[in-house]
Amino acid sequence: MPLTLLRRTMLLAALALLAACANGANLGEMRTELGDFRLGHNIVLTENTVKGPLSREADPATLSTALHDEIARRFDRYEGDRLYHLAINIDAYILAVPGIPLVASPRSALIVGVFVWDDVLGRPLNEERRQFTVLESMSGESVIGSGLTQSADEQLLNLSRNAALHIENWLAENPEWFDHQTAVAEEIPAQEPIPTTPPAALVTPPAAATPRRPAPATPPAAAAPAAAADVPAPPVVPVRPTAPPRRPTPPAANG
Repeated sequence: MPLTLLRRTMLLAALALLAACANGANLGEMRTELGDFRLGHNIVLTENTVKGPLSREADPATLSTALHDEIARRFDRYEGDRLYHLAINIDAYILAVPGIPLVASPRSALIVGVFVWDDVLGRPLNEERRQFTVLESMSGESVIGSGLTQSADEQLLNLSRNAALHIENWLAENPEWFDHQTAVAEEIPAQEPIPTTPPAALVTPPAAATPRRPAPATPPAAAAPAAAADVPAPPVVPVRPTAPPRRPTPPAANG
């Protein structure tokens, strides 16, 4: 076997081994890191999806349905107490066309961008969109090129399952997003235990007050006489002097 062909064979075998480790066909164990996760809205968008080079044609609705169904298959098994929404956009896809085995065999791939929304917070938990480049899982059929051995629907199913697995692994890398039991416990301060014996202030009657002799009442100060009103003085009437009475004249004596 020529050296170049041997190297290619070994490289393809190594890729097959790596891809087999990331096979999304099997659901595997549920990830405990997802805590209170429960899938709410499962949204897959394909408005701006681009078909890559050397790819078979795929209808946007077919792409969306395939990935939507695999997201539901993997995440519907989680029954936490808090809703999370997955908003996924399929950026690009390649469904490999038939090639030349071991020489030019295109690989199928799917590029997706993901936001995960917290329903209670009403916002995405990742500030920047997380993008994944997902490759098809290698198998005895696909090692010589899935374009030769698989239909477009089979290639898309393979990619969709692997994309769902990639998203699950990514969510498991951020367990703090799904651990609100601990967060609530840390925010609530510890309360002091209720005492079994009531405080002394509640059972001891207040001391009787000592009676005090009332202070003598102070007579009110005499009210100051009201200021006399300014009354105008009566007018002065001049009095004429009275003439003294006249003494009567004696009668004259008869001669």
